[in-house]
Amino acid sequence: MDMDEILQRAREAQAKALEMQREMAAIEVEGHAGGGLVHVTMNGKNEVKRLAIDPSLMKESEREILEDLIVAAHADAKAKLDARLAEEMAKMASSLGLPPGFGI
Repeated sequence: MDMDEILQRAREAQAKALEMQREMAAIEVEGHAGGGLVHVTMNGKNEVKRLAIDPSLMKESEREILEDLIVAAHADAKAKLDARLAEEMAKMASSLGLPPGFGI
């Protein structure tokens, strides 16, 4: 393989990596807690985009429960996002011809 071919492959890999970053940023996952009473939606940048709370939890006496459920729903969404991003990164590594388990 000559230097021009190596540089061309590097440019292609960089372009694929940038496209994958854009695609991963657009991913959305939803976490749930309390049997679906609280929903948190996160994007691929780890940003919380939406929070939905069942009206039955909107009572002062339920405040601590609600706080715990929000934290739990966020943790659920984060775990799902981490798994999804790892899956997408593995696909990208494979498309670049990298061996299984090779981190990017």
